[in-house]
Order: sequence, then C-alpha cells, then structure tokens
Amino acid sequence: MSELIQSNLVVLDEDLGPERSDVIRALAQRIADAGRADAAGLAADAWAREEKSATGIPGGIAIPHCRSTSVSVASLAMARLKPPVDFDAGDGPADIVFMIAAPDGADQAHLVLLAQLARSLMKPDFNDSLRSAASADEVVAIVRGALDAPAEGAPQSAAAAATATAATDGESAARPSLIAITACPTGIAHTYMAADALVAAADRAGVELHVETQGSAGATPVAPDVIARAGAVIFAVDVDVRDKARFAGKPVIQAPVKRGIDEPDEMIAEAVAAANNPSAPRVAAGAGGAATAGATTAANESVGARVKRWLLTGVSYMIPFVAGGGLLIALGFLLGGYDITDNASKIVLSNALWNLPSGGLGEYLGAVAFVIGAASIGFLVPALAGYIAYAIADRPGIAPGFTVGAVALIMNAGFLGGLVGGLLAGAAAYWIGRIPAPRWLRGLMPVVIIPLLASIFASGLMLVILGGPIAVLMTGLTDWLNSLSGVGIVLLGLILGFMMAFDLGGPVNKVAYSFAVAGLGAGSINDQTPWMIMAAVMGAGMVPPLAMALASTVLGRGLFTQVERENGNAAWLLGASFISEGAIPFAAADPLRVIPASILGGMTTGALSMATGATSQAPHGGIFVFFAIGNLGMWVLSILAGTVVSALAVVALKKWARRRPVETVSTTDAGAVAPAAMPVPA
Repeated sequence: MSELIQSNLVVLDEDLGPERSDVIRALAQRIADAGRADAAGLAADAWAREEKSATGIPGGIAIPHCRSTSVSVASLAMARLKPPVDFDAGDGPADIVFMIAAPDGADQAHLVLLAQLARSLMKPDFNDSLRSAASADEVVAIVRGALDAPAEGAPQSAAAAATATAATDGESAARPSLIAITACPTGIAHTYMAADALVAAADRAGVELHVETQGSAGATPVAPDVIARAGAVIFAVDVDVRDKARFAGKPVIQAPVKRGIDEPDEMIAEAVAAANNPSAPRVAAGAGGAATAGATTAANESVGARVKRWLLTGVSYMIPFVAGGGLLIALGFLLGGYDITDNASKIVLSNALWNLPSGGLGEYLGAVAFVIGAASIGFLVPALAGYIAYAIADRPGIAPGFTVGAVALIMNAGFLGGLVGGLLAGAAAYWIGRIPAPRWLRGLMPVVIIPLLASIFASGLMLVILGGPIAVLMTGLTDWLNSLSGVGIVLLGLILGFMMAFDLGGPVNKVAYSFAVAGLGAGSINDQTPWMIMAAVMGAGMVPPLAMALASTVLGRGLFTQVERENGNAAWLLGASFISEGAIPFAAADPLRVIPASILGGMTTGALSMATGATSQAPHGGIFVFFAIGNLGMWVLSILAGTVVSALAVVALKKWARRRPVETVSTTDAGAVAPAAMPVPA
C-alpha cells in the first residue's frame, strides 16, 4: 500500500486556511509535490465534486475526493487540522480530512482499497487513533493497517465488497427485510460510507438490510429472492440507480447519498414505515436504469416543478441530436455550397468516392455531411417527445413518445406538437403502468401493452384532434417571424437576450434555446430569420460567463473572492464555448447584482446580433463554430459589446449598490424589540 499514502502526504496540526477550498488546494498541492498529480487540475476536480455535495460527515471527518485526469497515481493525503474547518457535516467542523485522489482510469484493486478506507472512517476507534497519532509515520502505519485488514461486515472479494447485510441467516426470517442502494457521482467514498451507516442503523433497529453499493469498486446485484421478500427499498443515491426495474412496485425512500451517512436511522425508520403503508410511493412499473428523480422526489414536487423537470429532460436529450446535426449541415454548406440542399440525397445515392460528381470531392463530402446532419436534425421532435415521455413514465414511455413525435412531424405540428405529444404519451404510459395486472401479464406490460396503448392514445389524439390546430399555430408563428424587420426584429433580439441571461441554463434559458433550435432546420439562403435567431440566442448565452470572467479577472479583481477569481479564469473558455452555466457560481453568490448585469449584456448582444443580420447554422459551439456563422465580424462585435456592458454593470453594482449593515437587535426601554434594518441598495 506504499503507493497510496506516504509520510510526505500527511499534514499534522497545521492551519491550512479558513475555508474548505483552502484545505482542498493545500492537499492537492501536497499530492502534486509528490509527483502524483497536477495541483490545479486536481484541486479543480475535487472542488467541483465538493460543490455537488459537501463531503463532511458526522464525527469531525471530511473526505474530499474525485477521479481526475490530472492524477497519475492513486493517492491519499491526510490533514489533521488546527483549527478545524467547516465541511458542512451538520454536527460541526472537521479536524480530520482525507483527500482521495484517483486517476480517471484507476484500476479495480485501488478502487476497492479506497472504498475500504472510506468504510474505516466510519469507525470511531480508527478516527481516535488518527487524532492521537504522534507523527506522520504513525498515521501512515494506521492507514496501511486498515487497508491491509479484511473489511468487517462485508464480503472479502473485490467483486463482492459492494454488498453488505445487517442480518444473519438465522435471524432474517423474524426481522423486517429491506434493500438499500447507495451510489455517489465518483463511486469512491460516500457510496460505501452510506452503506455501512445504513447497515449499522438497521442492526440497531433490528431490521434485515441488504445493501448493493453501485460504486467504482464494482457492484454485486442483490439476489432476486432477496428482492422478492423485501418490504421496501432505500435509494441513497446522487446518480441514477442501475437496473431500477428490478424493484418495480416496491415502496421506496429516496434521498441524496449524504443523508444515508448523516441520518441512517431516520431512513431505516422511514423505510420500515413505508413497507407497512399501502399508500407509500413506489418504484414505477417498468422503471429504467436511467430513471428520473424517483417516486419520492416526484411526490414532493409541485406540479409546476414536475412539468419543468419533464420538459428539461426532453430538451437535454434532444440537444445532442441537434448539435451534431446542425454542425454537419453547416459543414455541408461549407463544402458543397448553399444549393447542396436541393440535390444532396441524389448526389450521395448516385456517386461514391471513386465516382465523384461534377463538383468534385468537396461537393460529394458536403452532400454526405448534409444528409447525415439532416437525418440527425430530423430526430429533433421525436427525441424531444420521446424523452419527455421517458421523464414521466421511464422506459415504457420512450416508444409512444417517439411515435407521437413522428406523428407531430407528419401533421406539421413541429416543436410545439412534440412538447404536447410527449406530455400526452408520458401521461398515458404512466397511468397504464399503474393499472394492476395479473402476474402472468406483468412481464408484457412495459415492453408490449404500455407502449401499444399509450401510442394509440397519444398519436391518435395528435392525428384526429390536436395536430391540426397546433400546425396552424406553428404556421402563424413562423409567418410572424418571417414578417419581422427593423424595430420588430431588434425587439425579438432583446427578448431572446433577456431569456438567455435570466437564469443561466435554467428553464427560461432553455425555452429560448429550444425555440431557436426548433427553427434551425427551416432556415435557408432565402429565409435566414431562423439562423439569425440562433445567432442571437447563442451570442447572448455566451455573454454572462464572459462578462463575469472579464469583471473578476480584469476590471474588478478586488470585488471578487479568490474562489470567484479562479472561477473567472475558467469562465473565459466556458463563455467562448457557449456554456451559460459558467456564470452560475457568480450568480449563486450574488444573484441581485449578477443576474441584472447579465440580463443587460444579454439583451445588448441579442439586439445587436439581430440588427446586424448575423446568422448561425450551428446550434452550439460558440466561437469554435466560426465557420457556420454568417457576418462573423458583427456577431463577435455584438458579443464583445454585451460582455463589456455586463462586466461594467456588475462592477458598478458591486461598488455602489451595497447592502446596509444589519443593525444589532436591541431592546427598547419599553421592552419592545427594535427591528433589524432590511438590506437595501445604498
């Protein structure tokens, strides 16, 4: 185990900084100094993992960790901190911090050992020995001893190390039976710590618990007979549960994996109660391995939040079809000219590399790229509808969703038809799946009965009733866009810029983006309005991260924290790539200044881009798809203008729109309490 931890990777009784980001950077540097990683890359990846879910656990422990391409050798770095640092554990700051750094392609043996370390940290005596160690060498010996020892309470083989149980065979018949699935994004630490915490809690509660850890060290699926007799399942996960359909119909308790570590007793109690509650949320029939938030989460969502999640799921799965297809179409135009649309299929079918058309190799390759791109773009509406239905009803919703999406295309109902059809197909598949079925029919439900009936319902409605009115609405919208000119088209750019900057990748942003993408395939050399809309949307979406980068690294460095300045360095590339989410760290820390400033810049860029007639035949890629941008100079200028406007606005707001200090609450002579001042701009 000498390659995992060495004395030069141990820090004892030092102050590494007041913030957890300081500790992560210091330990990343320690690993880098040992020649095992790139410090900046490891720190960035570990902090990205930390931002997803804090790694503090009860007992004064924190385990920042990641799998990173910046790591060359799997490593453990340990710090005993004085003073302790808050890692958001709930019971106080952490004085023992282990950084687990695994290469992106870490071998199975190392991953098993790292998981074993995480399990050891759940044992008070192990942690006490670390706190009392007199030297770095003693710490190394303690850790190596834990890694070399057989794991208690878990099978010994690498493959079986992912399964634990809190019951013996003799006791199982008399105890309630539960199953738990644990999984975290990296699959190294929290996955196994949650498993052990739940096992210990189940033992205290007198419950039989079988745990399947779906982590990097491998997973051994729970046996079918164990699933059959289980009264309920616990999903302590931050990622999708693999092969979720195994648990269809079981009462389910779902929560982030960290809750499995922090509140295992409560989760066990909730699962026992759910097992005895006929009305408890259940795993959906036919649930797929990539299911959405789960029954418990859905039960707690408002209707609006649920619909938003369904629509965003459809859009997120649709985007790859459009992004790849749009770029290929743009490449086809570049190689074969704009008239390639008229005869691309004929060129591809009638020619080959050894029998080139009259236009030569460029025309032939342009036609090939255009045909492939057009085929990909053709999936826009079916993919949108299919994955909206999938978000509602899991895998049984995919077939009826794709079908109704294709029918929407036949009816010329377009993007709006796909939205409506996906909701109809998903709702139909969901409700049909809830109909009680005899045991002999259950196997046919998700693969035959549900897709058949849901397709008939949703596609029938689209053909007979809904398709015509939606097509009329889409035609009217298209005609209105084509009629815009002058002030009207600038106003549209202002609206689109506002939407793109309003929530930085959220639902409003996605509505504007989806609107632009939906019209992309309708653009032509004679009607470039859809391409102009795409250029305005992409340009406006690039502004917020670029503006935050400019403000935090150039114009107003002193107004931003060290972490924000580091995020600003990354935001240059994110903005140039059209990743609006690059501004989210700034907006989360200071929304009342960052979001208005972003909106100002987004509206500036949207209006200028539309007014100057810039076009984009590519739906994504930012400046890196320059070859697909028409009037490139003015498009870049509009982005620069919006970036400067946003950057100056956020700097001005941070300088002059300050919050008043909150007055100390005091008691007046009459015994009344003087209210604290509300924070308002100065």
